[in-house]
Amino acid sequence: MKTLLIAALAVSVSPTLTLAQTSAPAAPAPAAQAAAPGPQGAPAADTPLLGAAQPAPDCGNLHGLNGRAFCVTAPLASVGALAETYIAHFESQGWLTAGGDNNRVVLIKRKDGGGCDGIQMVAFYDTAGPAAPESPGYLGFATIPGDVCASQPAPAAGATPQ
Repeated sequence: MKTLLIAALAVSVSPTLTLAQTSAPAAPAPAAQAAAPGPQGAPAADTPLLGAAQPAPDCGNLHGLNGRAFCVTAPLASVGALAETYIAHFESQGWLTAGGDNNRVVLIKRKDGGGCDGIQMVAFYDTAGPAAPESPGYLGFATIPGDVCASQPAPAAGATPQ
């Protein structure tokens, strides 16, 4: 099973959060290097508060996620475990971990009538301050618009992928 891992602290901050099958932690991406989230729907407002999570309605005023994602915050030292708790919660509700990149996990769930719903979870923190265990870390949750299981048309010959 693929899992999301975040280190509590890193002297040298890695630019990635990995989807891996090992227990070696990776640090969350710095705010300046964070990958732009994929297609964005609405905030996943039905996401519960789990573990050490506290509501963060302004998403830390980072990445322009305020109003675009449902965000929670917790001390950076606990964000990795909190992300794992959220993944387990969603999987218990029938969601499948489908992929992701950098600090993002994509979850999908098949609809009864066909097709799939999608949610993305992004992990981030503010690199303007110190990356100490008590620094705030964030998880943001947003729906992915459309049918994420629909087959995508193949790019035209000679087209450059975006």
